[in-house]
Amino acid sequence: MTGVRIGTAERDSTFLNQGYALKTVLGRHPALAPVEVSTSGHASVENANRLQANDIDFGFMASNWIGRAKNGEAPFAQKIDLRMAAPMNAGPLFFIARADSDLRTVSDLRGRRLVVGPEKSGMAQHARVILGTLGLTFSDVTPIFLDFAAGAEALARGEVDAQLQCPIPNKVMTALAARVLLRVLPYASADLDTVLRAVPFYRRTVMRKGAIRGLDADVAQAAVVNVLVTHARVAEDKVREVTAAIFAARDELPRLNPLFEGVAALFEPLRSEGTRALEFGGVVLHSGAIAAYRAAGLLK
Repeated sequence: MTGVRIGTAERDSTFLNQGYALKTVLGRHPALAPVEVSTSGHASVENANRLQANDIDFGFMASNWIGRAKNGEAPFAQKIDLRMAAPMNAGPLFFIARADSDLRTVSDLRGRRLVVGPEKSGMAQHARVILGTLGLTFSDVTPIFLDFAAGAEALARGEVDAQLQCPIPNKVMTALAARVLLRVLPYASADLDTVLRAVPFYRRTVMRKGAIRGLDADVAQAAVVNVLVTHARVAEDKVREVTAAIFAARDELPRLNPLFEGVAALFEPLRSEGTRALEFGGVVLHSGAIAAYRAAGLLK
């Protein structure tokens, strides 16, 4: 092995912060050193392309992108031979509005000015998917294509009605909640079940009371599973060692970074469902990851 190269996301991003926690864990293993964590401007999309170019060995991706990369669907120019390594977290996707808004549930967003993220971003894709499962399109709202920080500023100034945010915690959300009293929009009774049935890479999660200022009750939401992926060409022993180290640190990682909260539970479906539990979008587990999970007793 000649070290481990991990692609994350932009500066101050959640993926980058998680990458530093992984560096702490992986760096203890001499066979994996040195561990290099690098930024990637367009996160999931860029990491897939960097894996194809052999610029990195592992990359953080939201699971909604990996099937598109495998199949060479836009925005990917070619099919990329990705392999799954490990789950990283399930990040809540949630719509927020000012507390003085008349918006009460997600289904109230029709006709409103909604910040969905940059136009070609993963967040904009999530907005399309979630709204689509509820019978809405971008024609039914006024989509505003701003990043987290600019969107939060627009919401604070009252220039938009709502924003799609992810995950908890994130610096932009914490700062916005400190400035403006907010409301996290719940789903109408059956709507969350509709979303979760329709979208295999989402999981049910609960945003806990007090997670941000103004959240005064637990709220059930959808969460996207974020994953660490690799490429078919990456050596089996490297993937095995990295995956085994991550699984061994599953209880420590949340102490290093709260974004890893709940990561241990994301491995558990391997026991009952087998490899398909982590094979989102048709992207299969790397043989090295399978070997690590089998050694850990998660796979037969």
